[in-house]
Amino acid sequence: MVKNLLQILAAALVLVMLFSCEDEGYMTSTDAQLQFSADTVTFDTIFTTIGSTTRRFTVSNPYNEDVLISRIRLAGGDASNFRLNINGYESSELYEITLPAKDSIYIFVEVTIDPNGQNLPMVVQDSIEFTTNTNFQSIMLEAYGQDFKLIKSERIKTTTWTAEKPYLVYDYAYVDSTSTLTIEPGTKVYFHKGAGMYVRGNVVADGTFESPIIFRADRLEPSYENIPDQWNGIVLYSGSHNNIFNFTTIKNANIGLQVGTIENEGYASVALTNSKIENMAYAGVFAMKSKIYAYNALISNCGYYAAALLVGGEYEFYHSTIANYWGNYGQAVRTTPSLVVSNVLVVENSNGEQISYNGDLTKATFGNSIIYGNIGNELELGDNEENTFNYLFDHCIIQAPDTLNTSNTDHFINAMVGMEFDPRFVDPYDDYNFELDTLSAAKDVGTTRYSEQFPLDLLNRSRTGEDGPDLGAYERIEK
Repeated sequence: MVKNLLQILAAALVLVMLFSCEDEGYMTSTDAQLQFSADTVTFDTIFTTIGSTTRRFTVSNPYNEDVLISRIRLAGGDASNFRLNINGYESSELYEITLPAKDSIYIFVEVTIDPNGQNLPMVVQDSIEFTTNTNFQSIMLEAYGQDFKLIKSERIKTTTWTAEKPYLVYDYAYVDSTSTLTIEPGTKVYFHKGAGMYVRGNVVADGTFESPIIFRADRLEPSYENIPDQWNGIVLYSGSHNNIFNFTTIKNANIGLQVGTIENEGYASVALTNSKIENMAYAGVFAMKSKIYAYNALISNCGYYAAALLVGGEYEFYHSTIANYWGNYGQAVRTTPSLVVSNVLVVENSNGEQISYNGDLTKATFGNSIIYGNIGNELELGDNEENTFNYLFDHCIIQAPDTLNTSNTDHFINAMVGMEFDPRFVDPYDDYNFELDTLSAAKDVGTTRYSEQFPLDLLNRSRTGEDGPDLGAYERIEK
């Protein structure tokens, strides 16, 4: 009798265990609703055939019981432009996913868009479907794509780039020594990581106020908008002359514009006008024994130097703003000045030996300009006392210690030195806005000698209608 009772209890226990395993404590209500950290996953403009960055969102269980998600499915299946990674599994469809009580999982999304042969942006859409206890929910996916012209490891003969489609440079675009690359207004040139433009001939990038020319990295998502060191930059080799960058923007590279190369004979020359060079990991303009003619130039926010003018040369900057407020990109603190002007460059070779390169600085003129930033000294003058060292700051604000001797009128005319002459930029840190605040010390203190030559500012506003021209690339117009 006892033996039979034990057998009955054992059988009952097995049944209980079976039913427990079958139920596993999952919430069974058809009203169960998963919670999502976003109802739509959006990819901003990306290049066709080039994969996007990865977006992610969370799927959460708000209940005190486990939830069994019967299926997570990409509606477009394997034919979709989108790709999923569901909690570590790369698949367009996954079944029987347990979501513990008060817990969540990540879903990662990427997208690649096929070219359509047109120059208009296109939109690609899909959705991710979730089935839980016969309850259906979905998340929308959308991406905007742009077709492009690919330049990959290409030696460029004389040609013209137009604004019809953007150009995407992989590895390099190399302009031959006897060739001219003409870039029309409104053209956008994007560079992949590690890519650059290298010029032995010359570049004529002549934009307009209404249709500027853009040089930047190929990551177009908002999170990459102001990240430096995404591409190498533009190099004008010594021997490259008559380069023009007018109404252009160069941003987010390592060195924005290198003018001249120390290992090559001769010099490079460029006109840099109505242009912005910003957010560089090393330097905005890095020039060696070369010639630069600039006005309405904004050179800002670089890891080391906004502008380094080395080994002599000839340089003219009028109504320009050289401003360095580097600091939003990590823990490294900048200790180097915004502007270096020198007739010498000392480098260390592979053997650890120091080599000195020297050259005559025949001219370095800064007129109606601003040299400023967020460290105490934003100007370094390097004179080897052997070569010519001619420089002039004429009606300029300079962030420098009070010990800077400005009494020599061969070098300083109406130089405004020190923190009391704060130009009060509108927002140099977050919005990278270097226009002048209404209380700026740069207002109305320039000389008309330069404003008459350059009567319009970087925003095409007149400099001639007030008590005097403002310093820098921007004229403040009071409402």
